[in-house]
Formats: sequence, structure tokens, C-alpha cells
Amino acid sequence: MNPPVDSLSGKVALITGAGSGLGEAAARVLAGSGARVAVVDRSAVEAVRVAEAINGTGGVAMALTADVTKPDELAAAVAEVERHWQRLDIVCANAGINGTWAPVDQLTPEEWDETLGVNLKGTFLTVRACTPLLKRAGGGSIIITSSGVGSRMFTQSGASAYAASKAAQVAFGHMTALELAKHKIRVNTICPGAFRSNIMSATRHRNTRDLRLPVTFPEGNVPLTGGRSGSAEQIARLIWYLASDLSDHISGTEIYIDGGQSLLMG
Repeated sequence: MNPPVDSLSGKVALITGAGSGLGEAAARVLAGSGARVAVVDRSAVEAVRVAEAINGTGGVAMALTADVTKPDELAAAVAEVERHWQRLDIVCANAGINGTWAPVDQLTPEEWDETLGVNLKGTFLTVRACTPLLKRAGGGSIIITSSGVGSRMFTQSGASAYAASKAAQVAFGHMTALELAKHKIRVNTICPGAFRSNIMSATRHRNTRDLRLPVTFPEGNVPLTGGRSGSAEQIARLIWYLASDLSDHISGTEIYIDGGQSLLMG
């Protein structure tokens, strides 16, 4: 079931990492609900592809290129949003990577910095760049994409950098929710479990096989579906809910969307 067509009418959303996967699904759902969407991605080609697809189906979107680890690029993207639409109401700090998964004594400082740089610093820089425009709009909603890994699941071998970045995003969401509450800005964090995407294909695994713990799960480690992973569209609908006025009393919380997976894998 899709969210109501006009439920976000008049709102402006900015989504990082919107050129593929969960970010693309969120852009399509928010645009389909009436929001004007800034599709931000480090790949100009992918950002344009998603924006053109949205515009081609009656939505309103523009493509912006920015690397979330570069403050100047994010500032330029937000300035474009202000120039075109004069406001910002919804921010999805979604861009992230799995990075390198390796034993902690084999993980290089550069690999650690890469993962923390995109996932944690990128979230901070996105929120930092967008907050002044949210304040001028009189409030809004920030949705941070974290993960069940690092906050409720700890069995992923070699994922120390990834888990640390995702746990820190939850803490960052708590802190900023309190700080920004007086400005009527809500901050919430979503923690997806396994869902169908291409992100795992970009994960670099090195010598993680011997790290695996002897854990035996019930048949199908997603209890609600008997093992079937969720979809990006299901997570996008949660993002829509947190972006909409239906969630206007929810802030400073993390929401797990994993079919009960993290209850088995903690």
C-alpha cells in the first residue's frame, strides 16, 4: 500500500545517497506523496536518472551531486535547494557504505576512517548543512539511516568499523533530537535489517571466515517472513511516516524494521 498522494504536499525533502537502493526508493515514495525532492548522490549520472524518473511520472525532483564527506559540496547542494524552493522540511541522511569487513588487527586505519567518514561524519555534515534551512522553515523532520548492526546485532564477523559507525549514528540522533526540539525539528533513526539491495556487493571482506561464531538460528532468520528479506520500498514507507505529520510527536527514537531479525541475532 502506498502512502496518500498529497500527504507531503508543499514539503521539500533532501535525500543523500538517493541515486540507488534505499535512497532511491525513499525519493520515489516521498515524491509520490507530494514532496518536492532533492536527489543527492555522489554519482551525477545516478542522481539525474532518479530525478528524471520521478519527473517523468508526475513528481517534482532535481538532481544534485555531492559527496557527504565534503562540507563544501553539501553546502552547495543545500544552497541549490534554497534557491529553487526557498525551504526545506525533510532531510534523509541516508548515504552510507559497508566498507571493509576484516579482523580488527588487520583493519587498516585508512579503512576505518573511510567507513566512519562516510557513515558518521557524513551524517553529521548532512545535518549540519541542512539545519539552518529547517530552522527557517519553522521545523521539520530528520531521518537518519542506521542499521540493526551495531545497535542490536553483533554477529556480523569483521564489521567493527561499520557497527561502530551505525551505533554512533543512533547516539547522534538522540543528542540532536534534544538539541533541535526547541526549533520543532524532529530527529529519528531507522535501523533496517536485511533487505534486498546491492550494498553487499560493494562490501570488501578480508579473512572474516574464521571469525564467525558457532551460532545456530531457527530456520529462516527473519521470523516474520520465514527468512525472506525486506524490500527498500518497505523501509521507504517508514521514512514517509517519519517525514509526515502523522509522526509529529515522535523524536529521538530508533525504529527497527527487520521482521524481528535482530531479536534472533543479538
